[in-house]
Amino acid sequence: MKYRKLGDSDLEVSEISLGSWLTYGVGVEADKARACLDEAFAQDINFIDTANVYGGGAAEFFLGEALQGRARDSYVLATKVFFPMSDTNRGLSRAQIEKQLEDSLRRLRTDFVDLYQCHRYDWDTPLQETMEALTRAVDSGKVRYIGFSEWPAERIQAALDMSGVAKFVSSQPQYSMLWREPEKEVIPVCAANGISQIVWSPLGQGVLSGKYDPDAPPPQDSRAASDEMGGFISRLLRPEILRAVQDLKPIAKDAGLTLPQFALAWVLREPNVASAIIGASRPEQVRENAAASGVVVDSQLFARAEQIIGEALAQLETA
Repeated sequence: MKYRKLGDSDLEVSEISLGSWLTYGVGVEADKARACLDEAFAQDINFIDTANVYGGGAAEFFLGEALQGRARDSYVLATKVFFPMSDTNRGLSRAQIEKQLEDSLRRLRTDFVDLYQCHRYDWDTPLQETMEALTRAVDSGKVRYIGFSEWPAERIQAALDMSGVAKFVSSQPQYSMLWREPEKEVIPVCAANGISQIVWSPLGQGVLSGKYDPDAPPPQDSRAASDEMGGFISRLLRPEILRAVQDLKPIAKDAGLTLPQFALAWVLREPNVASAIIGASRPEQVRENAAASGVVVDSQLFARAEQIIGEALAQLETA
């Protein structure tokens, strides 16, 4: 496992990290989830990402229990705040950040989190209030560093322009061969200001694993077939996309990689990416994905893959 510095922080995070969205505490049984976590540590993954809203706190509860007995300095723990935890508890106000942080620490059974992330931008709270609350969290020692997820570039810059507040070190956007939107504005502003990307859905919700046949229903044990986990993947299951993904398999083979490893290596080719978050329901998935760290791929193979995916996406836009 290779490690990369997380923005202007002193955190070194594994190139592959383990996430818990739609899985731990929700769609994956506890014993299987624990096996995945154990495998992550066996593969020298040190970065664990979660959020208060995942399973309404269930993912944090699971991790709080499963991480007991492991040295606190042996892993980097990240969680998030913004989405509703109840009808009256949501957003990035001073009161919510203070309350939700305390609740997350309690569920995670820890005195601090290494990275506390704003899960989305809160248009209903002044940015100054949010940044001051985050700064107090850092000053209290309950948070080491702060980040954000899916913020517009101009709001990122607005936060950077503030004086006397804590500085963001990470951005968590969706990013994959199927979704390259961050390359337009977010990655450039972050790269210029000491902010690294921690990307979610680097395998396009599993579509870039190549397991979905364009001419057959999804496998019964797949995310797409799950009531709990399948809702976000439907837009990627278009036949044009699935056929293009199948056409990537020989390219991955030429690189000496499985298709998931090739897709993860593509994400990690971007210097501003510190880590790619994987979701896993089986330990062997963790093992396979972890092997994508540190691989060197001929840029011409990436270019061929980009062309195939780009043509498929263009077909959808013109349909």
